[in-house]
Formats: sequence, structure tokens, C-alpha cells
Amino acid sequence: MKLFGTMKAENGILAIGGVKVTELAAKYGTPLYIMDQALIEENITKYKNNFKSTKFDTSIVYASKAFLSKAICQLVGKYDIDIDAVSGGELYSIKASGLPMKKVHMHGNNKTNEELEMCLDYEIGSIIIDNEEEIGRLSKICKEKDKKVKVMMRINIGIDAHTHEYIKTSKHSSKFGESIFDERITEIVEKIVKDENMEFLGFHCHIGSQIFDTKAFHEGIESMVKETKKISEALGIYIPEINLGGGFGVYYTEKDTAIDIEQFMRSMIEHLEKSIEAEKLEIKKVTIEPGRSIVANAGSTLYTVGGTKTTYGGVKYIFIDGGMTDNIRPALYQAEYESIVANKVDAPAEEIVTVAGKCCESGDLIIKDGKLAKAETGDLVLVATTGAYGHSMSNNYNKAPKPAVVFVKDGKSTLSIKRESFEDLIRNDMLIDL
Repeated sequence: MKLFGTMKAENGILAIGGVKVTELAAKYGTPLYIMDQALIEENITKYKNNFKSTKFDTSIVYASKAFLSKAICQLVGKYDIDIDAVSGGELYSIKASGLPMKKVHMHGNNKTNEELEMCLDYEIGSIIIDNEEEIGRLSKICKEKDKKVKVMMRINIGIDAHTHEYIKTSKHSSKFGESIFDERITEIVEKIVKDENMEFLGFHCHIGSQIFDTKAFHEGIESMVKETKKISEALGIYIPEINLGGGFGVYYTEKDTAIDIEQFMRSMIEHLEKSIEAEKLEIKKVTIEPGRSIVANAGSTLYTVGGTKTTYGGVKYIFIDGGMTDNIRPALYQAEYESIVANKVDAPAEEIVTVAGKCCESGDLIIKDGKLAKAETGDLVLVATTGAYGHSMSNNYNKAPKPAVVFVKDGKSTLSIKRESFEDLIRNDMLIDL
């Protein structure tokens, strides 16, 4: 297994942030999400230091759907970046953290009226309008509340990035945004521009997630710059901002060649500057929205082995005390991970095994045909790169309590999210009159 951030072996035991996983398991139990705080901070710093230009302002917005907690919001505040949200629950969670709401930007293809009202009541930084219908609803709510709001328009630029079908977001059939190929696109944007309750900042796009094809990002830049110029000239207005979204790919297995954040950010800036200059366009600010690439490799999930089993068909299973309830991505996206027997780091990984969860589903497999050291009951198995979409997509199937989240740094561990109790599982469950 590839080691990330502060991971290292200490006397045959994996340590993260200077804390041995055996100590973490004893203190917090398993399954357990472990977040390497130093690596999160390092990744944020790489984006801030390299996505910079002398020709326009730049902004980093953390895509909170990857992983959201009060601790992450604290880091967003500490490093003076912004954050986005896609639901009322995320808005509420961010506000509860104490982060200034002007740093928040609201996404979503089907924002409810209640969520739009929250945006206005919380006085967030901006709303990214997804479609024409939303313009009318937002305008009505603004008038009722006598409030103005800064907005961007999400556009679908039609770039087919090479990634999983479920996480492509810029295809012509995507549920997100208004297509730049729609002959009514200028008319749709004009509705925003003419609305006295809205300040139009510019266009937003997002071509997908877990993308390694840098050419796709460069094509996206060119499309966004050209579309901005076209609409600007058609309506006779100045459009100050472009938001390029996120989707930067990370390493999960040796099949992946992750984007080098520093190098790629510099190449994006160079391509932006050339494209903007070629179109003779004046842009005030360009924004990107990394999420997975900030937290994915910084997170791991630690499990305890309950037992092993070799089937008549020859498959050797290692049974763990978690599964698709804390990591549904293998079942949903056929996502692949690397793992290690974390209390036997020095032992050779010679067995071909399938790491299976405890849910009542045959598809509850976290690792399929992976190489691990010989594991026995009581051993600890760590699955790497679960920092993004692990906890945020966790669920209570089979009434499994969601695991705790702990942050580690400089030899210390801090509980960030408590483990759910059985009482938590039924707190909203009512008996009825029969």
C-alpha cells in the first residue's frame, strides 16, 4: 500500500500523524475514520501558493461534499479559503461551525425554496444558479425578502471527461447546468442580468470528478473564456468572474497517476492567462473548487478483523467490522482501494484476499482480490484514501452506527465527530397507534 502524508511504520505498526493505529483503535474503537491534518493543510497550501496570477485574482473554494465537519470548516477559516454547499444541511453545518457565511457558495440542481431562503437569511457569498426555472424562484424570494444576492450561472460546456459515467457532469445529457449549445442561453443569462435583485458575477462549470486528463481541463478553460466573451458582447455587459469547478484526480491504486497539485495549478494559470489574452478578455477573478484532492489521501478507515473464511470456490475472505455503510463507493462506482494489515506492516503482502464487510449484501466488498499480509482475528486492516466520500456518503444500512472521525497531528489525536450510538439510530423513530 502506498503511504501518504505522515504515514510511517513504527516497530511494525502503522502510525499516522505520529500516533500508532493500535492506540487509535484502543481509544476510539473501530471502524474509525482517521484524518491526517498535516496532509490536509499541506494540500490547501499547495493550491493557495500555486493557483495565483499577476493578471487576475484567484480563489480556492473547498468542495464540502467530499467531507464536511466543523473541524474542516475551522481549517477553511485558518487558511482563508472559501467553501461551497449543496444542501440546507450543509449550509446549516457550516454556519454552526462559526465560519463567516460570506465565504459560502451554494450549488445544486434542485435547490428548494427553503434552501434559497436560507442562503438569503444567512447572507452567503453567492448562489450558483443551475437552470432557468431557478432564476424565477430566486427572484421571487429576493423580492419577498427585499434582499439582493450575488449569483453565477452554471453552464454545461459539453466536455466528455474520461471518468466514471456516474460522475461525469458536463455531458449534453447531464442534469447540471444550462448548455452553451442551447440557442436560448443568451436569453437565459439576460434574465439574470436584468433582475434588479441579482448581481451577475459570471459563469461556473464542472466537467466531472476524479479526472486525470489535464487536456480536458485546458479545453474547459478555453470554452469558458470563449463563452464569457460571447455572452459579454451579446449583452453588452462586463462579466468579471469565471469558476472552473474541481474534479482533480487522486491516487487510489497503482492504476492511477494522480495530478501533481503544484505543477498542474501552474499549468492551469498559464493556460488561463494565454486564453484570456488571446480573446482580449478582461477577467477580475478565477475560482476553482477542489474537494477530493484536498482530503482523499489524508483520510483512512481502520477496521478490526472479525474472522477469515476460504470458500469452496477458492475465495479467501477477510471479514471486517465495517463495510458499505462506511464506504459505499466500491458498490456504487466499483471504486478500488489499497489496504494494509496495519499492525503487521513489515509482514509480506502475499495472500490474495477479498475484504468483505458485515452488511447483509453479497456486494459489500471493500477490497476485491487484493494482496495483504496474513490476517487473523483481532488484526487491524487499514484502507487508504477514504478521506473523500467515505464519511459523507456513510449510511445506517442494517442499522449500523456511523463511525467516529478523529484528526491526528504531531503525536496527538482529537475526536472530530463522535461515533453514533444505538440510541442515536432510533432518536427520531416513533411508535404508532395500532
